[in-house]
Amino acid sequence: MSIASVDKENNPTTTPIGSLFLNKDQTGFYFEKFPSKLPANERFNKNICVLAVNSNTWFWLSSLFKGKFKADPAIKLYGQLGARRTATPIEKNLLTRRMKLTSGLKGNKHLWDNMEEVREIYFTKAEGINLGKMTESLHI
Repeated sequence: MSIASVDKENNPTTTPIGSLFLNKDQTGFYFEKFPSKLPANERFNKNICVLAVNSNTWFWLSSLFKGKFKADPAIKLYGQLGARRTATPIEKNLLTRRMKLTSGLKGNKHLWDNMEEVREIYFTKAEGINLGKMTESLHI
């Protein structure tokens, strides 16, 4: 996933985030260990846009074969950055479960060890992307 934000000079920038979690109440959070631009931009403009792309190979191959998508291939989630805070034990457990498949690899330790801080996100709207004829039946 990527999160787009705007800096104090109104320049857009995107930040890749591998640890975004969505809640059922139009909120979410991500672990904020490496991002530097998002926290800096949050001081001037809290508005963000998350681009979430369905990366399932079968979804794309079957859609390309049929000439249309049965669901949105990507969604833009608009919202605002919230507070940075210490992760709860439940949030840390969610991250551990998500990264379990790669837990024995050296890179896993470099990337996801000692994840202690999360940034809250509050979402205000969601929007499917338009890919012409491939998505026209989804946005009627």
